[in-house]
Amino acid sequence: MKRVVALVTGSNRGIGAACVEEFAKQGVTVVINYCHHEAEAKKLEKEIKENYKVDVLTIKCDISDEQQVEKMVNEIVDKFGGIDILVNNASVCRDSLLMDKNVKEFKRILDVNLIGTYLCSKYVGRVMLEAKKGKIINIASTNALDTYYPESCDYDASKAGVVSLTHNFAREFAPFINVNCICPGWVKTGMNKDLSIEQINEEKKKILLGRFAMPEEIAKMVVFLSSSKASYVNDSIIRVDGGKYNG
Repeated sequence: MKRVVALVTGSNRGIGAACVEEFAKQGVTVVINYCHHEAEAKKLEKEIKENYKVDVLTIKCDISDEQQVEKMVNEIVDKFGGIDILVNNASVCRDSLLMDKNVKEFKRILDVNLIGTYLCSKYVGRVMLEAKKGKIINIASTNALDTYYPESCDYDASKAGVVSLTHNFAREFAPFINVNCICPGWVKTGMNKDLSIEQINEEKKKILLGRFAMPEEIAKMVVFLSSSKASYVNDSIIRVDGGKYNG
């Protein structure tokens, strides 16, 4: 049986770590990518190897740096022979008053969330085009669609850009590569650790299911889109937000 290889960016924690675990459950060879927090990445690698007996490669890479991305992709191809699945998950968010944000901070959000998605899709896409097959799943946000918070305007803009990239890469890579985008709503991850109980309860009232998602619920959609069951799903923007009350 041919090896299936999945690269998940920003996969040392949160949704990315959940994706790694869900892929491992399916027997997929996984590549854990991180930029900071090496201890978390190594801990996840150890757990995946022990629990699922699959091959794991852990790579430090700042995905906003083109040379680092190219090096990472080459390392994966040299070790495993190709890349079948790319999950563009790595993301940063720095909430602050809109009028207090500065250009340097704004650009860093765009560099990771938007430029990083572009670079990884570009270099992994080349590998997939050579093989004439592949699946790319971008993780955006409902903030890209119709849920806006002025304090995260830089994050919102970056995720709207990811939605746009999804449509453009789907066209560039047709008919060989399926490119889709998941837009989660609120997810119970470390990114939301600073929210007050009052804020959390207020946001839950806006969700039909009345709760935040667990990371593995997003990961299961990622795995579905990566599978043969989603072979005819392409250029799609999929909300995974528990349902939203109007108004």
